[in-house]
Amino acid sequence: MNYNKKTVYDVDVKGKKVLLRCDFNVPQNKETGEITSDKRIVAAIPTIKYLLDNGAAVIACSHLGKPKGEWKTKLTLAPVAERLAQLLGQEVIFAKDIIGEDAQAKAAALQPGQILLLENLRFDIREEKNGADFAKALADMAEIFVSDAFGTVHRAHASTAGVAAYLPAYSGLLVDKELSIMGKALDDPKRPFVAVLGGAKVSDKINVINNLLEKADTIIIGGGMAYTFKKAQGFEIGTSLLESDRIDYANDMIAKAAAKGVKFLLPVDNYCAAEFSADAEPVLVEGNIPENLMGMDIGPKTVELFTEAVKGAGTIVWNGPMGVFEFDKFAGGTKAMAKALAESGAVTIVGGGDSAAAVEKLGFADKITHISTGGGASLEFLEGKELPGVACLQDK
Repeated sequence: MNYNKKTVYDVDVKGKKVLLRCDFNVPQNKETGEITSDKRIVAAIPTIKYLLDNGAAVIACSHLGKPKGEWKTKLTLAPVAERLAQLLGQEVIFAKDIIGEDAQAKAAALQPGQILLLENLRFDIREEKNGADFAKALADMAEIFVSDAFGTVHRAHASTAGVAAYLPAYSGLLVDKELSIMGKALDDPKRPFVAVLGGAKVSDKINVINNLLEKADTIIIGGGMAYTFKKAQGFEIGTSLLESDRIDYANDMIAKAAAKGVKFLLPVDNYCAAEFSADAEPVLVEGNIPENLMGMDIGPKTVELFTEAVKGAGTIVWNGPMGVFEFDKFAGGTKAMAKALAESGAVTIVGGGDSAAAVEKLGFADKITHISTGGGASLEFLEGKELPGVACLQDK
């Protein structure tokens, strides 16, 4: 897949209407609707400001939540328009619909330097189905399409890929940063290249491991998925998470790593518990896990093994926590990895979702080269999959 895409810098936007796909899928207080983190809105500001400062009229659009084609008052983008206006220091015109009369009239009247935000795209069922008529109606309001929602580029929706059939499509600054940093890490990494993979399930990471075995020098496996690998090696894992239908696959991966000369590191000790609970008492176990216990986090010897492996690395990609980090008693392994990445001096990339949340929660975010804004998108990126919302952008 070609990651070298034309950006907003490669097109003259002066006097043009630009349809800008943002990721304003922000967390909100369920009762009050108040935005609890405006991080995603803040992330879109550089592209919006660039477009406005260079004489474009911006028609911003995004989804929020999963309304599944129904109009749900709780999922309106009105609070986003309000917060965006505060951050930009200018009015954000808000459309009461998406491609209806209100949106069309406001888009037609929009002047250079002004910004309009359309209502939640997913209020229309055709958005997720990539309906051609819906995509065309969105495109008809503008002359240029700019994609700046990396968190959605793995989806072939009307606003992420469909509109590119009708408009010249460019990457925004946020998407460009993701593509250049993650693309370079995979295609031309500074070596040694170490991949740290965690999370619950092997099945979620099968294609990632497969792809990274072709590229990485060392692969570190932690989290719940490690126990399927340990079982494959003949260890007892108690009541730990196990995907029994993935044992053969785990053996294949271990063998493939050995054949390719890729270091493949698995936990050697674990903090275990009798039950999956925040209050459970951690029991340190080396080797076989007793039948009444489940693995919840990596132990101190594993921490030493894993952190040693990232020392001196040139590039480190991390996706997935090392244990049940949302329980304080079992957050030690994830915390230690976050600290090791922060102190490594390597180009460090943290995939979205839980690992990004962990790095932020633990206070290491400012010491990481790049924290991806897309959970599913960064995972599919690591799998080497073609991303529909990237493939549709113009090549440089």
